[in-house]
Amino acid sequence: MALALVFSTGVAMAQNEATPTLKYSVATNSFWSNWFITVGGSYNANYSSQELGLDGSPFKDFRRAFGAEITLGKWFSPGIGVRIKGAGVWGQQVNNAYGPAGAISGQVGDKHEINNIEVSVQTMFNLNNIFAGYKHRVWNIIPYFGVGFGHHMAHGGDYSPIFNVGLNNQFNLSKRLFLNLDIYYQIADADYDGNGEKSTNSNFLSDRDRKLGASLSLGVNLGKVGWEKTPDVAAIQALNAAQLAALNEQLAAQEAENARLKALLAKPAPKPQTVVQTVKEVTAAPVSVFFNLNSSRIASKKDLVNVQSLVDAANNSGKKIVVTGYADSKTGSAAYNQTLSEKRAAAVADALVAQGVARENIEVVGAGGVDSLNPFSYNRRAVVEIK
Repeated sequence: MALALVFSTGVAMAQNEATPTLKYSVATNSFWSNWFITVGGSYNANYSSQELGLDGSPFKDFRRAFGAEITLGKWFSPGIGVRIKGAGVWGQQVNNAYGPAGAISGQVGDKHEINNIEVSVQTMFNLNNIFAGYKHRVWNIIPYFGVGFGHHMAHGGDYSPIFNVGLNNQFNLSKRLFLNLDIYYQIADADYDGNGEKSTNSNFLSDRDRKLGASLSLGVNLGKVGWEKTPDVAAIQALNAAQLAALNEQLAAQEAENARLKALLAKPAPKPQTVVQTVKEVTAAPVSVFFNLNSSRIASKKDLVNVQSLVDAANNSGKKIVVTGYADSKTGSAAYNQTLSEKRAAAVADALVAQGVARENIEVVGAGGVDSLNPFSYNRRAVVEIK
């Protein structure tokens, strides 16, 4: 169980541009989530305490027993769950029919009914989710073990502890419906079938009544189904830090521009033509649009607001706009960064077209990976300027 918990809550990380999440770690759901109920039938082959092993055919008439079962369970994590199973089994079995070496012959002896009622609690392990991470699958392999008690109706009835292990194959038909094909093995006290005699060559298992069975049941998932992946706090913090760094750079650029304008105001007033030209140059200052790590999607649409004034200046002057994309050189190969820088420039160019700039008036350049700015995240950008 400890090993299963380790694998079901692993911390392998998957990048997600929208909300980074941990690949194998999931958020704890409420108590009423991921419950299920199943109803089905079973075929059982009974082996008495007078036999050795499971050598006899499970399809002999005197072994055959059919049953009905119902389970109610809950998954506490994608890999570990618990269910309560109730079953009724009815059939017949031969006792006191010894063959060579104490093995039952199945040819002589007294047949009698072996009707039983059983209740057990079983711990389940979803191997697919434990070893391959959680996701919705068509087929899940689920071994389990359980303990409980049974009540047999022969000779006035008696109670016996029961122990079972099994392998459940779950086939998901939809989000709510699934089929279970369950193969199991169970042991109980020697008199569970109404006869406590034991084999002449006994051992721990042969001193007990045993059952080999298979069941087919239809299940329904109740409440909320599935699990939400846990947000990757470290990745989100890094993303926020990159965006904050980009805003700080824009603020620093704006403060520098304000200082330059104050210096101009302190000088004697220039000719009107010069003043007009100066305003145009201020309006047309280069603007940076920033991106997240390994992404060609614009990180913040607010960056495009700053580009609008440059677009207006270009449209008024009839000049072309140059968009130069960059990537940071510390991540990825040179060839990959070149492609990424071109994609970033193209993404900004598409945004400019949406703002009313003619496609033929935009020049797109990919500058590849660079390390010219500090902090280093500033290098993940595209610069828009008038040619």
